[in-house]
Amino acid sequence: MMEIVMMILSGLGAIFILLASIGMLRMPDFYLRVSVTTKAVTLGSGLILIAATLYFQEIGVTSRVLAIIFFLLLTAPVAAHMIGRAAYISGVKLWDKSVMDEMSEEKREDNQQ
Repeated sequence: MMEIVMMILSGLGAIFILLASIGMLRMPDFYLRVSVTTKAVTLGSGLILIAATLYFQEIGVTSRVLAIIFFLLLTAPVAAHMIGRAAYISGVKLWDKSVMDEMSEEKREDNQQ
């Protein structure tokens, strides 16, 4: 039974990582690519790490895996946000069909008044 659970978790993790790589090809601009890959790869890596924990069933491995998952959940969104913000400031263009630009000068001037 444990082998089936491990196969399901590792298979789902691999599928999410595959979807992230497909998202890199399919998304129209940099910002959507960063968003899609961050979410999917974080979830996929977490599932694969949980499967590794079930496989080894040792307290040392379990504690390390939990620390890695916590670190991924804590740092991946922050890193993606910082990368996206740096890209925006350096002038990477939004997708032509984007309907909202919350960091534009006009939006910031409206909020300051």
